[in-house]
Amino acid sequence: MKLVVQVKLEPTPKQAAALEATLHACNEAATWVSEIAFECGEFKNFALRKHTYDAVKSRWNLGAQAAQHVIKKTCDAYTTLKANLRAGNLGRPGSRRYRKAAEKPIAFRPRGAQPYDDRMLSWQIPDRTVSIWTTSGRVKNVAFTASVEQLATLALYRKGESDLLERDGMWFLNATCEVPEAPLHTDPVDFLGIDLGIVNIATTSDGEIMAGRELNRTRLRERGLRTKLQKKNTPSAKRRLKKRRRKEARRAKDINHKIAKHVVAEAERTGRGIALEDLTGIRERVRLRRPQRATHSSWSFRQLGVFIAYKARKAGVPVVHVDPAYTSRTCAECGHVDKANRVKAWFACRNCGFVDPADRNGSRNIRARAWELWRRGVPSTAPAPPRTPWSEAGRKRSITASDARCASPSLLAQGRVVRRWMGLST
Repeated sequence: MKLVVQVKLEPTPKQAAALEATLHACNEAATWVSEIAFECGEFKNFALRKHTYDAVKSRWNLGAQAAQHVIKKTCDAYTTLKANLRAGNLGRPGSRRYRKAAEKPIAFRPRGAQPYDDRMLSWQIPDRTVSIWTTSGRVKNVAFTASVEQLATLALYRKGESDLLERDGMWFLNATCEVPEAPLHTDPVDFLGIDLGIVNIATTSDGEIMAGRELNRTRLRERGLRTKLQKKNTPSAKRRLKKRRRKEARRAKDINHKIAKHVVAEAERTGRGIALEDLTGIRERVRLRRPQRATHSSWSFRQLGVFIAYKARKAGVPVVHVDPAYTSRTCAECGHVDKANRVKAWFACRNCGFVDPADRNGSRNIRARAWELWRRGVPSTAPAPPRTPWSEAGRKRSITASDARCASPSLLAQGRVVRRWMGLST
């Protein structure tokens, strides 16, 4: 399976300047290639090279490998845009957001991530340095920092491209690693049901509760602080906002990683599979009052599910996603379904009198449904992890259609060509 190890670079000021100039040149070239692709209606890698390869090399002083990666990155961006349009992630066909995405060439941010292969980047793992290509020539002995586990993974399993990116003045390399998977356990003795929630982040069918009180308090405090600083709107307030951004997201991500690691380790130790709820579309299904919307929107249930899925895949633990309908109203003992069974944070069955914490009762129902599906022959639904789980976001954010800038009226006239290629309405 493919995982990504992110290491932090520690370049000198001169090395950092060379890296920054390289990112600017590559992304400026990618924006130009995007305009040519949009105008010609050509979005295939090798076909687009005929129109742009020589110009990219000479105009931006890029090497052969860098020029090829710039063109390929542009083609990948249009492939992603096409998939998002077809999936409805950018609104309905004909909507303002949809037209804005489809009728403009994609623009790349000046500091968007740039892929590197082994011809452009070499690792000296024992010395904790890398040698990296830049527009100013080869920059050697760029120091990086990593944990012992990361160094071991890099030394044993690194294979493929690495992405150079800059975030908040810090430099990172995301290295792709081919990590071997453990054989999938095809005969689990049972399943460990996981009920996901906001008050309690996760509750297992064993009765273990991972409370979200501390995280929710942190989110509320950060939200209030952001509101005060935005109202103040002074230079110092803006600096404080910039310094604190993504702090809440990093904390939630760290907690989700710890919960996922613990859940997978427990399932592996006891020889069980993992049962999760399929909560796809829950944000569109529920209607909330205004005070509840921010809390519900910050609920990172999908991130936790992805973390559990890829850690389970690595450990060989089967994962089954079940329909969550009525799991909070169904008695885990007698199966009686009634809306009145749920009494705030408790479950009290109106039929048999069974009383249990509501989340634990729900997790037991999830476990039972997963076990029934597994007995019917449903395979593990743990998806293959993304190429860079939560680490390629820098590159993807840098190529989103919402950041596109209009190049010229003549290019906008070619929107029909793009829509026809994407199989969209003309």
